[in-house]
Amino acid sequence: MLSTRRAALAAAASLVPVAGCAGTTRRERGSDTTSGGDSRIGLAGDVMLGRSVDDRHAGRPPTSVWGSLLPTLRDVDGTIANLECCVSTRGERWPDKGYYFRAGEWALAALDAAGVTAVSLANNHTLDFGPVALRDTVAGLGRTGIASAGAGRDRAAAVAPAVVEVGGVSVAVIALTDRMPAFGATSDRPGTATAVLGAVNRRTRRLVRDLLSRPAVTEADLVVASLHWGPNWELVKHPARRRFARWLVDEGVDVVHGHSAHVPQGIEVYEGRPVLYDCGDLVDDYVVKPDLHNDRSFLYELVVQDGAVTAVRLHPVEIRRSTAHRAEGAVARWLGERVRELSARFDTPVGSESETGPFRVPVD
Repeated sequence: MLSTRRAALAAAASLVPVAGCAGTTRRERGSDTTSGGDSRIGLAGDVMLGRSVDDRHAGRPPTSVWGSLLPTLRDVDGTIANLECCVSTRGERWPDKGYYFRAGEWALAALDAAGVTAVSLANNHTLDFGPVALRDTVAGLGRTGIASAGAGRDRAAAVAPAVVEVGGVSVAVIALTDRMPAFGATSDRPGTATAVLGAVNRRTRRLVRDLLSRPAVTEADLVVASLHWGPNWELVKHPARRRFARWLVDEGVDVVHGHSAHVPQGIEVYEGRPVLYDCGDLVDDYVVKPDLHNDRSFLYELVVQDGAVTAVRLHPVEIRRSTAHRAEGAVARWLGERVRELSARFDTPVGSESETGPFRVPVD
């Protein structure tokens, strides 16, 4: 099983100083597995269901926010996303923030209707309405059967990985953010799993190695590091963040799931593992920047065969009137050209199943 690789890496890490690098010997991909066939795991960037998204879709059927994208969402075995809002009717606004995102309980049914299996709460909007809204969010997700990682009642709960089964594959989700440090949880205060997301930071190295060495993670078929990192509107991650992503893979992470920029970035395949530097936004209500087309992104699909990711399929998405839709025609072609351009810096080939997608990145 791929989990054997993580156990070996964790054991190797325990034999070297924190300042050093763990061993990077890898097992043959797919050499052993508990999965008997293909699985398809969706990954989405920011899902922002507050403000005018909330105004438009509260009171409507829970599927309405997904528009023409719904069949694609339901066609995968389950989806992991960054929930870029709290879900509550309570709480007070965090002082001195420019934007506040909060959705009503309809959002829980909407996530469930889309087949969302797990969400990251490690971001800069989870505590927009304070600890009470965070508690409501975590509790509501739990009642709905959606796992969450990246925020909690204290630091230990916030950093704890979530483990879910998607299409017969056990997936451990580790969620961290370097945005809004003031939201960070402590030993006696609720909040998010904040960290300096750089491989040279000793605290972060200790944290990541601790999380990857936990039995629930070493025994998982896949480990996804869901990172809300870096500034908005950038098309290329800073070199230090790229080094951190590669270090995560060296330590045992199978998929890096980035978000925060509100625009999709390039894809790198490093040591046979996909690094999605930023997945953009699946749905929001933001003003569209004509030069960035931040209303366009993808639903990313991990194709898992014999316990290993063998390809990433990219389903084009366009946000219209605070609703997610499957992008078509010229918009889909533009998205294909953009991801090819941004991935070329990593020598990552991006094929297509048609000129309007889905697009495809081979991993094996």
